[in-house]
Amino acid sequence: MQLKIMPKKKCLSAGRVPLILFLCQMISALEVPLDHGEKAKLLEDLVQPPTITQQSPKDYIIDPRENIVIQCEAKGKPPPSFSWTRNGTHFDIDKDPLVTMKPGSGTLIINIMSEGKAETYEGVYQCTARNERGAAISNNIVVRPSRSPLWTKEKLEPITLQNGQPLVLPCRPPIGLPPAIIFWMDNSFQRLPQSERVSQGLNGDLYFSNVLPEDTREDYICYARFNHTQTIQQKQPISLKVISVDELNDTIAANLSDTEFYGAKSSKERPPTFLTPEGNASRKEELRGNVLSLECIAEGLPTPLIYWIKEDGTLPANRTFYRNFQKTLQIIQVSEADSGNYQCIAKNTLGIIRHTISVTVKAAPYWIMAPRNLVLSPGEDGTLICRANGNPKPRISWLTNGVPTEIAPDDPSRRIDGDTIIFSNVQERSSAVYQCNASNEYGYLLANAFVNVLAELPRILTPANTLYQVIANRPAFLDCAFFGSPLPTIEWFKGAKGSALHEDIYVIHENGTLEIPVAQKDNSGTYTCVARNKLGVAKNEVHLEIKDPTRILKQPEYAVVQRGGRVSFECKVKHDHTLIATVTWLKDNGELPNDERFTVDKDHLVVTDVRDSDGGIYTCVANTTLDEVSASAVLSVVAPTPTPAPIYDVPSPPFDLELTDQLDKSVQLSWTPGDDNNSPITKFIIEYEDAMHEAGLWHHQAEVSGTQTTAQLKLSPYVNYSFRVMAENSIGRSLPSEASEQYQTKAAEPDKNPTAVEGLGSEPDNLVITWKPLNGFESNGPGLQYKVSWRQKDGDDEWTSVVVANVSKYIVSGTPTFVPYLIKVQALNVMGFAPEPAVVTGHSGEDLPMVAPGNVRVNVVNSTLAEVHWDPVPLKSIRGRLQGYRIYYWKAQSASQRNRRHLEKKILTFQGSKTHGMLPGLEPFSHYALNVRVVNGKGEGPASPDRAFSTPEGVPSAPSSLKIVNPTLDSLTLEWDPPSRPNGILTEYTLKYQPINSTHELGPLIDLKIPANKTRWTLKNLNFSTRYKFYFYAQTSVGPGSQITEEGVTTVDEGKMAGILPPDVGAGKVQAVNPRISNLTAAAAETSANISWKYEGPEHVNFYVEYGVAGSKEEWRKEIVNGSRSFFGLKGLMPGTAYKVRVGAEGHSGFVSSEAVFETGPAMASRQVDIATQGWFIGLMCAVALLILILLIVCFIRRNKGGKYPVKEKEDAHADPEIQPMKEDDGTFGEYSDAEDHKPLKKGSRTPSDRTVKKEDSDDSLVDYGEGVNGQFNEDGSFIGQYSGKKEKEPAEGNESSEAPSPVNAMNSFV
Repeated sequence: MQLKIMPKKKCLSAGRVPLILFLCQMISALEVPLDHGEKAKLLEDLVQPPTITQQSPKDYIIDPRENIVIQCEAKGKPPPSFSWTRNGTHFDIDKDPLVTMKPGSGTLIINIMSEGKAETYEGVYQCTARNERGAAISNNIVVRPSRSPLWTKEKLEPITLQNGQPLVLPCRPPIGLPPAIIFWMDNSFQRLPQSERVSQGLNGDLYFSNVLPEDTREDYICYARFNHTQTIQQKQPISLKVISVDELNDTIAANLSDTEFYGAKSSKERPPTFLTPEGNASRKEELRGNVLSLECIAEGLPTPLIYWIKEDGTLPANRTFYRNFQKTLQIIQVSEADSGNYQCIAKNTLGIIRHTISVTVKAAPYWIMAPRNLVLSPGEDGTLICRANGNPKPRISWLTNGVPTEIAPDDPSRRIDGDTIIFSNVQERSSAVYQCNASNEYGYLLANAFVNVLAELPRILTPANTLYQVIANRPAFLDCAFFGSPLPTIEWFKGAKGSALHEDIYVIHENGTLEIPVAQKDNSGTYTCVARNKLGVAKNEVHLEIKDPTRILKQPEYAVVQRGGRVSFECKVKHDHTLIATVTWLKDNGELPNDERFTVDKDHLVVTDVRDSDGGIYTCVANTTLDEVSASAVLSVVAPTPTPAPIYDVPSPPFDLELTDQLDKSVQLSWTPGDDNNSPITKFIIEYEDAMHEAGLWHHQAEVSGTQTTAQLKLSPYVNYSFRVMAENSIGRSLPSEASEQYQTKAAEPDKNPTAVEGLGSEPDNLVITWKPLNGFESNGPGLQYKVSWRQKDGDDEWTSVVVANVSKYIVSGTPTFVPYLIKVQALNVMGFAPEPAVVTGHSGEDLPMVAPGNVRVNVVNSTLAEVHWDPVPLKSIRGRLQGYRIYYWKAQSASQRNRRHLEKKILTFQGSKTHGMLPGLEPFSHYALNVRVVNGKGEGPASPDRAFSTPEGVPSAPSSLKIVNPTLDSLTLEWDPPSRPNGILTEYTLKYQPINSTHELGPLIDLKIPANKTRWTLKNLNFSTRYKFYFYAQTSVGPGSQITEEGVTTVDEGKMAGILPPDVGAGKVQAVNPRISNLTAAAAETSANISWKYEGPEHVNFYVEYGVAGSKEEWRKEIVNGSRSFFGLKGLMPGTAYKVRVGAEGHSGFVSSEAVFETGPAMASRQVDIATQGWFIGLMCAVALLILILLIVCFIRRNKGGKYPVKEKEDAHADPEIQPMKEDDGTFGEYSDAEDHKPLKKGSRTPSDRTVKKEDSDDSLVDYGEGVNGQFNEDGSFIGQYSGKKEKEPAEGNESSEAPSPVNAMNSFV
């Protein structure tokens, strides 16, 4: 027997709320209550299997910066114990010091804040709560840390387009967890404006239906916001330049790259084509309950507009939303009924296109009936039912205490029948927790339901002798909360010897509550609740008192009082004498003002010295502990009665409307004007209502002068007219008058025919005739129909006609393919035909073309461009409207490698009847094949025979890499990879190099030719400790390609100090046989001197410097030189003193240089005048501060505009124009810029000689320039931080995306 505790229909007073809540809790859980409280204490000896009350979500994405908390809460009697599995195996939390379990709970806390990584704890977790009655399990909780990876590095070329062309700026954000939110901003961190012409797609790309000159900018930046970790990543800025036709002269066109040439085609107006999705049809699959998002973005000129329809159905009104300027259709809470074909329509003044999206709605499992807990007594029967639906249909499986039922201990009382477990003759050992799992390919549902076998006497949980007080004529509810197993039956009795109460007057709810629908005085008394089952009986008495209702005998009344007067409101109340009543006064539903002018005296509220602010609604509220009544009155405060001023207002409505001279097509309407309210009436407006066709809608009929009171109105046949009149003056328009009497005109034949008649075939053998039907007002009579007529235009056939109902389409079948037809549609009703309709021309349906274009010829213009000619196909073979010709072309073979491979075919469409076209963007020195097809409205015809052609050689791309290895004192070895695109047969390499001295001046340029089969070359006889700059490029027979640059340094003497080494000190030369120290020099300051010398002799010699005051007899002071350096700095010298100095070598007697004499600078005399107070000093400091400010502003502006580094400017200033690097786009030499070579020369800096420079890499980013990582943003994307650059650029590790370890290393979070 199943324990059922049903909800009550209503609840009682506040004193009984805890009991009601307790019962509601029992009802919802269908279990033994374990919560604290007196009712639960009565059942505290009862046992209950575990129940999961709280758990983490199935897909649990965590923040890797915070501790991991995996929730699992359960209740049961006795309290359950908890255990966990991870990835299907037992998770021993005692062995992991970072994992703890919350006391009295199963919730896991993993402390990764102090140590450990979130990735270590990724996995699938499941919690089990177990006691002696069974085990409940949680869902599989998939724990994954959120990820916000960096953008993949890429080199973005500037884009140049002609005005009016379409464009797609790709975003391609890094894949994070959860997915990022995409938006576009400029480098000022302002969102880019979007419209019907420019908008962001669902994939994050920015789509331009056509570009305009105002789209030109250098800072199209895509941002990815990862909300879970509150970080933002940004893409490299994209530069776009939009040029007009006038700018496309021959010189500019010659310098455009292949891609730009293709973009420079005509910008004439054109019909729409879809940018996304591609083709005429696509498919979309969505899950039930999700948001279905369909997107269509079209290009064209003028900008197309997007419309949506659902084929064979309508869009759901309350669940359909349009986003992104109608380009995105969203349906929320999608269901299987939303499956079908959706059509997006792109339309402009030149044409219309359609794309059909076939939507299939699948469904993860969802509950039809989840299993509910069972409380049974021994020997009873019961069932657990688990029903779920989904698409595809979910599979139902059962578990017992977390173990598949098939392998669980056998229970003879249990039998499984699909989605139902049937229990018969249960015993106490039958208690268990059962899990139902409903799953399909899109997800699963897991529900725990226990079977608790108890044998319990009836217990009544409602406290004895509870007193209920109810107002007369209201319902009374007497509670009898109970528990027992088997489920007790409930009876109610009134009085000590009363009989059982029956359902004719009383209502006994399934939860035991007794309801008296309309309580009267004679219902007062004592009531007894009796609960019985086969184990025993329980009784409980409660008491009911019926009270008189509270009433207001004298209500406050409406009052009008002059300012400064006195007003009194009365409120007399009667109530039950056993209750205490309170009377409260309110003003405008709030408390009375705290003002002594307001006094309350028993039944009255008095207000003296009334002010304008005292006007409002005054309410008297009388309440007891059981009921409340109120009454209100309005106080209006008026000014003392002065001479009334004239009132200017809109006119009062006209009245007394009358219809006379009633004819078939006219009637005369007359009326009486209302008061003009001191402003003369200028005109009357007459409106009519058609009660037969559009009841409730008023339409404009006529306007007459304000001096007229009659009007002759023209009428249409078969209309049930009503008229109303409004007056208008300089203030405004009056309210409408009352409607006139109705007047119905007689029916007549239609006086017009349907409009927008068209004929267009949907299939090769039909003709679809459509028109815009007449509305009810235009029908002129009942039985509106249409006579549809058609015949071939060029034939002698008679008209074929058919009469159809009031529809808007008729399909003619069995027509020849694409034949012109004459069409007309005539309206008729029961009274006759409309006038003869106009004849329009249509066409039957198109079919695919039959013939391929012939005589296809290819003329190769240059290495990247070819011209194709063909003969047109016969017009009859087109079988439809000629759309144009389509060229399919593909790269068939590489001429340099002779390696056949199939690449994706490219397509170019040429509109209209053109018989030639250009193929741009070809790869030099390649074999291509193409064919040509004719296109009509139905599709493509057969392809012409493939025509092969080859492109000549071109200039190669830059070598893929160049690196300096094995530096020695007088040699450097260069290694390189050949160009990734040789574009022909390489003939040789050219290497140019020149030295760079310590002041960044470039030396003479040396030119060297290297055979094409080499990938390594060693340069010898170089100067030691010297930096060289190299320019390297490959050549074909056509000419030189793009160059790559690098710098290298021959071996550096470790003792070298910037600015001190004499220029003639060398290495790698023959050393002197006899060691000697020469060229001793000293550069002195006020208290210091730099000593340098030239050494010739054996290596690894330790020097020392001796010095003293010249002319004195004191001993030489000796300083040891660290290492074998050839310079040393003396400090602590006396100003204005002559010193002698010499240099010697340790361990070599007599190996000492000759003496040198130098004099330190004079000491600066101390002045007594404070220069800070001198005018010239203040002026000088102001000038210096102003100059620094101007320099900072200039640097800031140039930096924001991608300007050059100061060191780079010095390099540019000394660059030899004959050896400038070649621009990658056109092969000409350009300026030496850090965009191509990120190695600005710095004094004393050293560059590793083995680093590799790759042409495709670009280290130039907003992050490197201090405008990316460390900035902060508001939620709307505006920038609130400050510029902060990196101290040192880290070397690139590759192009793979990497995860930002914290928000500090990525774009800071939104505030």
